[in-house]
Amino acid sequence: MAALSRRLATLFSSCGRHPQRHRPGGLRCQWFPVGKDFHTSSTVNSYDVRQIELTPLEQRKLTFDTHALVKELESKGFEKGQAEVIVGTLVTLTTANMDIVYRDMVTTAHQEIALQQIMAHLDSIRKDMVILEKSEFANLRSENAKMKAELEQIKTRLLEESKKLRADSKLDINLERSRLTDMFTEQEKKLMEVSTEFQKRNSEIDRSTMETTKKIDIEVASLKTLLESLKLDTIRYLAGCVFSCLAITLGFYRLWK
Repeated sequence: MAALSRRLATLFSSCGRHPQRHRPGGLRCQWFPVGKDFHTSSTVNSYDVRQIELTPLEQRKLTFDTHALVKELESKGFEKGQAEVIVGTLVTLTTANMDIVYRDMVTTAHQEIALQQIMAHLDSIRKDMVILEKSEFANLRSENAKMKAELEQIKTRLLEESKKLRADSKLDINLERSRLTDMFTEQEKKLMEVSTEFQKRNSEIDRSTMETTKKIDIEVASLKTLLESLKLDTIRYLAGCVFSCLAITLGFYRLWK
């Protein structure tokens, strides 16, 4: 008796602790407390409600034998009416739980239909993608053709401009070369003139220096001869002075004797 009551209490408490879940069809199942250990469920409609085809009650099968459970309860000391009431409540609870389970389940037919719809949708998307790819490819091809034509035009323009620039640069280089050659010849002429003038002046300077050196040599020679003559004159004068002094001294010496 106590074991059976504990089993019923655990069954009811597990039903009461069942979490709140959202159904794929938009139905929401909530559990509301009624008594101390019993809970009931009620469905609340939300958005995106769809029809759910549940399995009929006559096709559902219970997971236990009600008659055997009634007999077991009677053997445990319950009366027949009490046992039938308990079994009836268990049947209602199991049917409610089975309703919740069947709402979550999907049949193979529905799954195949949904798969076919998804495949059809994917085929339409694939066709749209192919059409878009073709149109985009055509647009890209036309744009590439336009870009190629523009690039060819730009290439021809660049070639023409490069040719013009090359010709202009060649002309400028030739003109500059001719101008430089003219300047070089003029500078060479000027250098030749300057060098000739320098040589003339150098020769004139050499001539003047030679003449001055000759004049200096002549003057030096004349001065040397003059010095020699002056030396002889001074020697003669000194000799005459010496002899005259000797004569005077001899005369005085004779007079004193």
